[in-house]
Amino acid sequence: MTRIMSVVTPVHDAALPFLPEAFASLRSQELPAGWDWEWLIQVDGGKETDVPADIREDARVAVGDNRRGGPGVARTMAWGRSRGELVKVLDADDVLPAGALARDIEVMEAHPSVGWTVCKVLDLMPDGSLVHYTLGDPDPGQLTRGELYAYWSTTHRPAVHPASLCIRESLLAEAGGWMALPASEDTALLLALDVMADGWFISEAGLHYRKHPGQTTAHPDHRGGAEWEARMGAIGKHTEALVRRYLPTI
Repeated sequence: MTRIMSVVTPVHDAALPFLPEAFASLRSQELPAGWDWEWLIQVDGGKETDVPADIREDARVAVGDNRRGGPGVARTMAWGRSRGELVKVLDADDVLPAGALARDIEVMEAHPSVGWTVCKVLDLMPDGSLVHYTLGDPDPGQLTRGELYAYWSTTHRPAVHPASLCIRESLLAEAGGWMALPASEDTALLLALDVMADGWFISEAGLHYRKHPGQTTAHPDHRGGAEWEARMGAIGKHTEALVRRYLPTI
């Protein structure tokens, strides 16, 4: 019986032109024996037919759409249609380097107690160059529960890149999917997972994170102002509630 990794991708109009490159990087992945992937694309505020026909025609691809709800809603809607035991995040404008999915699977199979993985990320610049994600990386290997929350609580920045997450589906279900935020929903999920289960950092680059003017993180409200304060407040309240349940000694 084939085991499935579900790759979930929200997409809005500014990211649609990048979908073919994301698709090419996904098709080039070589998975361990007995594994295959499915790609759940969720068009936020558009139609299924916005996705190029050659992508929709691949039997491993399932496209859905919804009224505009933001990235958190679109991610959760895509996950709601998934069948896999592992759920992998892939933004529509990003690219998977060779071996990315296989490394996630190998860690999860070798370490049953690990609930999620993240990896080294390289920023894909407009000129095509790759630049190491600026926050720096933790040591490769296990990330102990609460470690990332401790960092975020003093900096309000994630210590690792949430766009590289791979999650056991059962843990994602317990976390409730992604928060309905206009941005930072992936950080909110990362912190929830960090409190709920040990993670794993993979030191090989597993994502090329595209930088372009149309991305959500380029919005002027992303890193300051009333919206930012409200997002951080919601993330903090959610994570603190989980800390009281899962890590009461912190």
